[in-house]
Amino acid sequence: MARKDPKIGNWPASGSYYGGGRAAFEFDEEPARPRRRSMARAAMFIGLIWAGLAGAAVLYAFIADFPDSANLLAYDPGKDVTLVDVQGRTIARRGNDQGQIVALDALPTYVGNAFIAVEDRRFRYHFGIDLWGLARATVANISAGGFVQGGSTLSQQLAKNLFLKPERTLKRKLDEAILALYIEHRYTKDEILTLYLNRVYFGGGVYGIEAAAERFFNKPAKELTLTEAAILAGSVKAPSRYNPDASVEAAMARAGLVLSAMSDQGYIGETQREKAATAKPKVALRSATPGAGYFVDYAVSLVPSFAGKAKERLIVDTTLDLDLQKTAERALDAGLAKDGKALAASQGALVSMTLDGAVRALVGGRNYDESQFNRAVDAKRQPGSAFKPFVYLAALENGHRPSDEVFDGPITIGDWQPENYEGSYEGTITLAHALARSSNSASVQLTNEVGAETVARIAHRLGVAGELQAVPSLALGTSELSPLDLTTGYAAFANGGDGVIPYAIVRIRTGSGKVIYERKGSGLGRVIEPRNEADMVAMMAGTVTEGTGRAASLGARPVAGKTGTSQSYRDAWFVGFTANHITGVWIGNDSGAPMKKATGGGLPARIFKAYMLKAEEKLPVTPLIGAGLAPPEEPPPAVLLQVDAPVVGLPPEAPAVPMPEQRPAFIAPANAAPAPAPALPAPVREDLVSGGQEQLVSGGRQVVQGEVPAQAPAERTDKELIDAFENLLDRLF
Repeated sequence: MARKDPKIGNWPASGSYYGGGRAAFEFDEEPARPRRRSMARAAMFIGLIWAGLAGAAVLYAFIADFPDSANLLAYDPGKDVTLVDVQGRTIARRGNDQGQIVALDALPTYVGNAFIAVEDRRFRYHFGIDLWGLARATVANISAGGFVQGGSTLSQQLAKNLFLKPERTLKRKLDEAILALYIEHRYTKDEILTLYLNRVYFGGGVYGIEAAAERFFNKPAKELTLTEAAILAGSVKAPSRYNPDASVEAAMARAGLVLSAMSDQGYIGETQREKAATAKPKVALRSATPGAGYFVDYAVSLVPSFAGKAKERLIVDTTLDLDLQKTAERALDAGLAKDGKALAASQGALVSMTLDGAVRALVGGRNYDESQFNRAVDAKRQPGSAFKPFVYLAALENGHRPSDEVFDGPITIGDWQPENYEGSYEGTITLAHALARSSNSASVQLTNEVGAETVARIAHRLGVAGELQAVPSLALGTSELSPLDLTTGYAAFANGGDGVIPYAIVRIRTGSGKVIYERKGSGLGRVIEPRNEADMVAMMAGTVTEGTGRAASLGARPVAGKTGTSQSYRDAWFVGFTANHITGVWIGNDSGAPMKKATGGGLPARIFKAYMLKAEEKLPVTPLIGAGLAPPEEPPPAVLLQVDAPVVGLPPEAPAVPMPEQRPAFIAPANAAPAPAPALPAPVREDLVSGGQEQLVSGGRQVVQGEVPAQAPAERTDKELIDAFENLLDRLF
């Protein structure tokens, strides 16, 4: 029944809809509103229940991924690691994650108060998130028109340092806030401050208050003065700028602000502030370099696989040479500082190793304090033409010689039409000239002839870790590799033909002197035959003397290598070697943004030269090792023909007799579509140290437990027997 309109102005004295004599409009019949309100309340109640359940589910989704925080205050001596370089100089100390926990009550009171005063003045009163601090920071940032003040509490900073990656995303901020609440619930304020002081980063690769006191002031943390405490507290805001190593003046200026904050908040008196502000602390001299943190991170990550579950403090003898490390950091930083802006290149990496794979210098980025991401080990980028030496080695192993000719011109493979740099072609050229001039056309033709799978297998055989896509574009270095991967692959070219496994650790011993690991020497054995080794070294030396790598020339010192530039100038490389070192240089942008026509023959080659001139200035000038391997006399070169290209190089009136399969007379038609091939995983080989198996992986090796099944010797095919017979005839006649 429809509700009638109320009688306007008829105000009942009692018994109204609202009851209790309260004035209301009178209706002819009782309305259904009370029932509807009850239903609305019930629906609201059910909605709140569902909202609570949804909120709990979201919270659980965040918390489910959080690591265990039950034993953060426990000290594990086996994780307390000191690393030293090849000359016995201390590089860094890490452990637990950073060292033995120093309790707050063992430190002078002003140490903790200095951090509270400058980083989180309401630390003692908030519940993990400082809402007032957030509001204050928001107003300050809006007023300044940019970011000038943060609102993170010490608890939030601790959560970030302990568990989260340094990325700027909404989820990370939510994780940080929830973890801060969780930490506040689980630990007391003093315990939180203790954890913070023992885990915070102070710059120069130093973590924790104890390590910072030892590193910067050569004393334990319990002996820090008020001035020194203020310096350390002030450095947390921007470690690369305010740590005493970077600038004593900047560190003292920042410490003055800390002391003023401590005075304003009543932690110290004005007389104490004035005295501390004028004191001159004695900063300890350092042997390690700021960027050594990249190598330290890499080496520390390898320790558990060698030391197992250690119960004592560990001392790790590494392969790093701090002098070369400093030289590498300066070369990379100077190069980017001079030309990086013009080329739109913001980052770089450098790896340098001895001919047996000992890493002597490793720079994973421009500034470790600002970014700990290790681009030398963990960044996967396209090597471009720097991958071509593996293509040319595959061609040599399939019967070609450096003097063989190829037609450098436009080609088509299926729907793919690769081009040379800036569309320039030279016509008929030798393979040696093609590599020196980095001809894309020649590299693609050779890969199409021998097969992309063959090229990938050869690269793996030489020590290149990671997956390689066995597709035609592999000829141009489209499979992504790290600088460490690629530099390792060049070692066999440099040392006479032996594959290597890069290594950073020579020995691990306990604090009491017990040796628990010592490298006995392992590698991949002979991976390049002497004749092909000599040819490859000669061709790669031509890249520097007459090709795209001329900027890497070291004058009278012989050097060989290869330039590389990826598509759209996203990556630029130079990897080269002398008789002493193999060094790889990469420049680019973390975002993958294109640079402004930056090529491997430009800035990377100049960085290589700057580093190698200094690294080898006291070493005698000696020939490249591979160049000293005298290859047997070569048969007449094969003739490479390009479809629709003129026939060149055949002797007069000599018929084009088909060659044996190992020495093809023709490159496969350029427009032939190759069969699809899967990505080839890194090879597994016998571990010469442990007797298990080891798999080549990015940045080192992975030991796989278990026995290596015995393999019966492979039967020789008819083709191999024919080739062996032909080689015998060549030697006899």
